[in-house]
Amino acid sequence: MEHPENNEEYKGLQVNDGVAQPSIINPYLQRSRFRRQELSVDDMVKGILEGNVTILSQAVTLVESVNPQHQKKAQEVIEKCLPYSGKSVRIGISGVPGAGKSTSIDEFGIHVLDRFGGKLAVLAIDPSSERSKGSILGDKTRMEKLSVRQDAFIRPSPTAGSLGGVARKTRETIVLCEAAGYDKIFVETVGVGQSETACHSMVDFFLLIQLAGTGDDLQGIKRGIMEICDGIVINKCDGDNVDKCHMAARNFSNALHFFPKSESGWQPKVLCYSGFYGLGIKEVWDMIYEYFDFVQANGYFSHRRNEQAKYWMYESINEHLRNSFYNNPVIEQKLIEAERSVLAGEKTSFVAANELLKIYNQCHE
Repeated sequence: MEHPENNEEYKGLQVNDGVAQPSIINPYLQRSRFRRQELSVDDMVKGILEGNVTILSQAVTLVESVNPQHQKKAQEVIEKCLPYSGKSVRIGISGVPGAGKSTSIDEFGIHVLDRFGGKLAVLAIDPSSERSKGSILGDKTRMEKLSVRQDAFIRPSPTAGSLGGVARKTRETIVLCEAAGYDKIFVETVGVGQSETACHSMVDFFLLIQLAGTGDDLQGIKRGIMEICDGIVINKCDGDNVDKCHMAARNFSNALHFFPKSESGWQPKVLCYSGFYGLGIKEVWDMIYEYFDFVQANGYFSHRRNEQAKYWMYESINEHLRNSFYNNPVIEQKLIEAERSVLAGEKTSFVAANELLKIYNQCHE
């Protein structure tokens, strides 16, 4: 006699003591997983221009992908969205880890949305692990007020090895967000300290968040990041910390006078506020919009945007050449041999690099 488990009629049933019983497995788990329909370039662009947050998120994911096919499609989306971009104010926000950047952005965002209206996009950059290459991407959990606003879009992205405190494709993400109708863009850097030039080259105003007790006038001069900031704010100015914050503000203000005047002609200001209690937020934004009035009046705003476009043209060329080099099949093979020679002490790093570059150039002659 055939065993019930081998009978087609008993498929999906459990057998206890020779009696078939209904399966206790959730039938919904046995169904094939729903496959999301892939959008075309035109459908994706249409969704972005309509302000569809889901499609915007998919487009950003496409931009951040390292898949060559995804990159090609992403460039087509960006090119079609480009005419609808450029109509936002872009603000970079940086500071040492623990300065309260995420909490401050939450308060800043609520203030500008309630006071000026419009839509806000927050691009929060999270550092990637050098070992696991992963990122926590938990900044959104610390922006409790903004995360529930319909007029705010928060997108955490990993640095994935990019220098300068921002992700590899942050510039393209800004274009997509502007095309989706977001007229205010916040770019939160990882807070690496002195290499924020990449963020500075894609925003209109660079805000540096500091804490009291981080150094004297001389220490302030040594910090290269202060040369590119348009404003400095001392956070956590509350309780017993008020006097320390005001003293730190005076120290930073004194340090700024040792720097040559910025190209815009703007003299950076130093203010105190409390992100946790929401104190002094209005004064910070009065300073920021005073800056915008100043640079728009003297023509520096459009000049800086043009210089940024030129900068990213060269960055795109550099990235393309780097990818072309490492994805070359001949170089991939020779690279392993060169590594072994360097590790064995047979060649210096410079000689091995020059040989690889000569091989690469010969492949393109």
